[in-house]
Parts: sequence; structure tokens; C-alpha cells
Amino acid sequence: MAHHDDGLKVGSNEMELVDFRIFKKDGDSVYEGIYGVNVSKVREIIKTPILTELPGTPEFIEGIFDLRDVVIPVVNLAKWMGVEEPEEAIKNSKVIITEFNNVLIGFIVHDTKRIRRISWSDIEPSTFASSAPGMDSSKITGVTKIEGDSVLLILDLESVVMDLGLYEPEMEQGLEEVSDSFSGVAMVLDDSSTARKIVNEALKKMGFDVVEAGDGQEGLDKLDELYGRYGDSIADHLKIIISDVEMPRMDGFHFAANAKDDPRFKEIPIVFNSSISDHFSESRGIEAGGEGYLVKFQGSEFYDEVARVVRAHTK
Repeated sequence: MAHHDDGLKVGSNEMELVDFRIFKKDGDSVYEGIYGVNVSKVREIIKTPILTELPGTPEFIEGIFDLRDVVIPVVNLAKWMGVEEPEEAIKNSKVIITEFNNVLIGFIVHDTKRIRRISWSDIEPSTFASSAPGMDSSKITGVTKIEGDSVLLILDLESVVMDLGLYEPEMEQGLEEVSDSFSGVAMVLDDSSTARKIVNEALKKMGFDVVEAGDGQEGLDKLDELYGRYGDSIADHLKIIISDVEMPRMDGFHFAANAKDDPRFKEIPIVFNSSISDHFSESRGIEAGGEGYLVKFQGSEFYDEVARVVRAHTK
């Protein structure tokens, strides 16, 4: 599947989603759940292939298959949600092949509808996610209204995959032997509390004091607060900003474009830290004013890149 977000302008605060559906059988009734995943994480969509079962794995890991000499694990999202699947939906199911954190994983869904372009400002945080069966709000990164007052839930697939043990962050092993110690403040922007915790701990090991924000808008507010504290010497204190890309209200690229357009903050380096591992997003990050682009969560690469950027901006 070719990426469709080539037309998105840096700083536009928009994303493109693959709209997919999960059907739930409840007695004689069938209910439709509407979900989305960022196009940047989707490699292709295929009919559900014949899978080889993996003994000893949870039932929602359906098995593995070979896609052009790459072995890909496949997760059944309906089973993971605890949803009873209608027979017809099972027969027509598809697999969304995703790539994030440099890992390929397939997700079985019942239908895929279309590509939607949505403004991050129209996406609300995940506090609403109670209507998703078998799912807590930490597995939803945001919700947005679509036509007919229907609600689309944006799934945090990385969190699902980490829960399943299919992907483990490698921050610890890369930071075990941090030799240099830094000082000053680092800001972390991420809508995932898990991701903020991982990055926060890594930065503290490097010697930084850490300020956190849950999205780009809150990040701009925090910058204003820090400017109120430090004034024109803010760049001597705030040494680096580590920003996720996908965040409700305001994404990382839009945040960076705003920060770099503000003469108070334009000298503060920004490094993107995202699960999106395609080269197009990396180039968009640089165009938005970022000094670097990291794929979550590789400890040695994180340390090397943060150290490089901070040293380059230290007078």
C-alpha cells in the first residue's frame, strides 16, 4: 500500500487514517466498531492468508505467515478485545500489515473502509474510550466524530503489541553505561504516559531535569511557563525537546513549526521520537524544524542522538 500522506504539509496539524471496522455479535444483533490507524504505519492491506499457528501463545495471536520472505505475526483484534465475531465478518476479514518501531505485524480486522484526513485539533484525548468493548482507555490514543455523529477510535497498536510481548523497548540496555552527564532541563511531549515514563527515566539518567507535556498544545503552554521562569536565557536552561509525532489536539510537527516560528524558542533543539519508522515522516520532521528523528525505543540510538544534538547547541 502506497502512503497517502505525501500531500500533507508540514505544520498542517493533519493526519491520514485507515478507517477499519470490528463487528461484535451480541445475541441476534451485530454492532459495528469504528477504528483508525495512521496511514504512515500501514504497509499494505491483504486478505487474511493461511496462518501457521504458534503453540503456547495467547488465543488472539492467530499465527504467523511468510510475506515476501519476512515472517509476520498476526494479531486478531476482535479476540484481543474479547469480542464475539459474527461468522460473516470472519469470512470477509482482512489483515492490515503495519510497520512501527521497525517491526512488521499484521492485525486481523473485519473490514477496511477508506482513508480519512483528519485534523489533530478534532481529535479528543482517550478519556472517552469506555464504549470500546474489552478495552481500557490506555489502548486508545484519541477519538473523533465522523459523519452521522459516529465515533472513530484511534487504536494505540504499539501498546497492544507491547502487552503481547511481541515488542520490547530496548532503552535500558542502551543506557546502562552512560558515561557523560548533562545538566539543564529537557522537555518530553508524548500522549502516552508509558512512553513519557520511559523517555523521562532515560533523560534523568543522562542528568536532565524533565518537564512533561501530553500533546503539542500543552507543550507550547509549558514553553510559555518556562519562558516566564527563565526569560530570554531560556535556551541556556532548556537544552532539548523530545517530541512524539502523533498526539491529539496538536501533533509534533505542528508543535515544532510553532516553536521554531517563535523567536523566543527557535534556538531550542527538537528531536522527534516516534513509532512511525518510514523515511517520509523522518524528512517531514526535519522540514518541520527538528534536529533529529528517532524511532522508539532504542537506548543507544536515543543516547547518541540526544548527546549529539545537545553538544551541538551548547555554547
